[in-house]
Amino acid sequence: MQDNVCSGHYVVNGNMLQFIRQPCKVLKVKASPRPYHHGNLRESLLKAAEKALETGGAQSISLRELSRELGVSHTSPRRHFPDKQALLDALALRGFERFDDAFVQASKQRGQSFKVRLTKLARAYVSFALKHPALLSLMFEAKHRPDAPRELLEASEKTFSRVPATFAEAQAAGEVVPGDPGRLSIVVFSSLLGLVSISTDGKFKGVSLDYLTGEIIERMILGFLPRP
Repeated sequence: MQDNVCSGHYVVNGNMLQFIRQPCKVLKVKASPRPYHHGNLRESLLKAAEKALETGGAQSISLRELSRELGVSHTSPRRHFPDKQALLDALALRGFERFDDAFVQASKQRGQSFKVRLTKLARAYVSFALKHPALLSLMFEAKHRPDAPRELLEASEKTFSRVPATFAEAQAAGEVVPGDPGRLSIVVFSSLLGLVSISTDGKFKGVSLDYLTGEIIERMILGFLPRP
């Protein structure tokens, strides 16, 4: 804070009159720095990054842009994610956790036939793929990267073990032909992935994928049944 003299001029009937006031105080206000974060920054970054991912792809994600969007300094995100790849890996990990939750919800009821259980798992897969196409693509890319984090690989393995486990249980009950449950699961996953890839707005030639998924599984079951 410092002293300053306030002065100026009045114009009265065309005559300029000078005035001088008493010294006045000028208060200097220092601008406050941009805050580190608001609330849970890590969670906010993941949500904003997923939104950017679904609208513009992984290439559109920038830690600096996310910082600007969330109103924090450009260095704040590095407290949680040292670089963009770390953020993408965390996003993929979150995706696998949500994907696994969907599979668990679909298969939590015990005592159902193999057909019913497999159909529910298949529909959960298709639903997730339709709602989060860019995230699912990121998840697949992340788990195949040579330097993928161990935590991410473990989450992926856990998620994609649900369907093979269902096959193994059905084999033990005599509902499915012998064979590697993992290989049998590939038949299901590849068919569903192909179905999603040829669809538009959740439909193929006007028919919903939910309905088509049931038809596909029904026909697959015929090939999985034990031979007489």
